Amino acid sequence: MKKVIFACVHNAGRSQMAAAFFNVLSDPDKARAVSAGTQPGERVHPEVLETMQDIGIDLSSSKPRLLTDELARDAQWLITMGCGEACPYVPGLQREDWPLEDPKGKTVQQVERIRDEVAARVAGLLEREGWMRAG
Repeated sequence: MKKVIFACVHNAGRSQMAAAFFNVLSDPDKARAVSAGTQPGERVHPEVLETMQDIGIDLSSSKPRLLTDELARDAQWLITMGCGEACPYVPGLQREDWPLEDPKGKTVQQVERIRDEVAARVAGLLEREGWMRAG
């Protein structure tokens, strides 16, 4: 089983969406995802909660959390969300950076566009690695 960490600074938007899409679309016997941040926020951004709920994914119980050595210990991948110099680095993990706009404070239409880009990138990763859920 592969473990993927989606990380951004506050773990309140992009990384939360990415982990949620990953865990909905992936084969749970092959891979799973968690999300974390280097400076976790207080809560998931309300505009992110709303746009995810619109497509049937409930993040209301999700809480931002700190990216720790313990969380990263059994991971194979770290995917950062366009946080530039503030992006975390974890030695030994395969790493990709997805330059995605921060949804905080954006209009519903802007957050929907970001959400859809996150979903497309997650689906591409799952297909490329052979981790897509059957059916």
